[in-house]
Amino acid sequence: MANQQLIEEIQKRRIFGIISHPDAGKTTLTEKLLLHGGAIREAGTVKGRHNSKAATSDWMEIEKQRGISVTSSVMQFEYKGKVISIMDTPGHNDFGEDTYRILTSVDSAVMVIDGAKGIEAQTKKLFKVCSMRGIPIFTFINKMDREAMDPLESMEELEEVLGLPSVAVTWPIGCGLNFQGIYDRLENVVHLYKVGKTIELGKEGVFGPELEEHLTGNNLKNLRAEIELIEGAGNEFNLEAIQHGKLSPVFFGSALADFGVTQFLNHFLAMSPPPGPRKTTEGEIEPTEEEFSGFIFKIQANMNPAHRDRIAFLRICSGIFQRGMTVTLTRTGKPIKLSQSTQLMANERETIDNAFAGDVIGIYDTGTYQIGDTLTTKKESFFFEPLPTFPPELFARVTPKNTLKAKNFQKGVQQLAQEGAIQVYHNEYNEVIIGAVGALQFEVFEYRLKNEYNSDLLMEPLDFNVVRWLKTTELNHVKKCLDSRCMLVFDHFERPLVLFANQFTLNYFMERYKDIELVEALNVNSTLT
Repeated sequence: MANQQLIEEIQKRRIFGIISHPDAGKTTLTEKLLLHGGAIREAGTVKGRHNSKAATSDWMEIEKQRGISVTSSVMQFEYKGKVISIMDTPGHNDFGEDTYRILTSVDSAVMVIDGAKGIEAQTKKLFKVCSMRGIPIFTFINKMDREAMDPLESMEELEEVLGLPSVAVTWPIGCGLNFQGIYDRLENVVHLYKVGKTIELGKEGVFGPELEEHLTGNNLKNLRAEIELIEGAGNEFNLEAIQHGKLSPVFFGSALADFGVTQFLNHFLAMSPPPGPRKTTEGEIEPTEEEFSGFIFKIQANMNPAHRDRIAFLRICSGIFQRGMTVTLTRTGKPIKLSQSTQLMANERETIDNAFAGDVIGIYDTGTYQIGDTLTTKKESFFFEPLPTFPPELFARVTPKNTLKAKNFQKGVQQLAQEGAIQVYHNEYNEVIIGAVGALQFEVFEYRLKNEYNSDLLMEPLDFNVVRWLKTTELNHVKKCLDSRCMLVFDHFERPLVLFANQFTLNYFMERYKDIELVEALNVNSTLT
């Protein structure tokens, strides 16, 4: 393929993650975007699944039962000449690590905020990750058909709480029972709620006569006062600042009522950046480079329970993917033939023969890959930026309830560890210790082990909540220094670490044994040497 054609394909690509606090409407917005893109027949129903009412992105059985997202999903579709990949992330704080990894693979982010509650704790954490990476952030303030904060206060909160300058692209007209629509400042039109009518405005905008017969006197008065204020004192629209993550365009609407979503999607596609350069250990790689490269940011076991398969999620960073091509896994230096590749729609997928920089594809995994792996056709060895991993705060010892199911148990533990669903360790006696950021991870782990691997388990909570990796090979010396408030274990990569009862115990240990160097956190695939 000529380089010009490659450039054209890359310019079509848009890949973004949707982030929010739980219950802000993230999954509902995802469903409506898929609906407008023709990827699903109706919100909550995958094409062809007439009896299914679960959210497309919530494909796990436990997600359908609990009504929450506990794993990230990738959904790709075409809309108005663009190829869009949506990364729906878990909103629950207990699954933050999965979300952070997803955010390393996207080119922009959509932040969904509850119009009544404003910016909440999880939103702040996820925003910081986006901000550190300079990811452009598009803000959708949801649930305007319910009672909500004053929109001016919502804009002010973005700047004060997140330190993020913003510019309103659409503006709400009332809220709750008085919600009458949105004003699109860039298009100079008003979209009326419920009646489904669009009013084109003249040169005077909202100050002209066109709206007087359509809006209540109070809503029209407030709209004009608010627009006058933001046009006089608000930030100016600046596309370059938006694409560099320095300015967030703000949209208002109701995802559940599917109002304001189309306007948001159209503006997003016009403003969001296509795939850009990616940092590696050998400098930046441009997406237009002809040599293929990409990295694995997620591994998911049992996406198809009938086949017990494993899929590695590969973000393509440069060049063209062709099914059957041979690449090098830079971690091992070994060549791998990529003969089984799929396009993803949550857990639905179909074989794909070609893909381009900016696409996310699934490749069949027999246990070869690890999160953070780099694949490339380049001759020189390099790695993309390491993916983050976070020290757990809760620990438990787990054993199979039925010893006859020990093989199922071991397989399940190993595969769930490889996909990063939970941190798995073992001690000197080969007992399995699991670590989690939040208690819900334990519940999901137990559920999946039972339902996907047919293994019930016994779980014994352990009285540890701080972990540190050991930067030493002198383990016999370390063992002599441990007491009942410490435990030596090994992670999935056989790297030694110590669990401590609490921060006080850790501080005491560090003060007493200054010759033992401890490390707070490691990147995926990093070593201690």
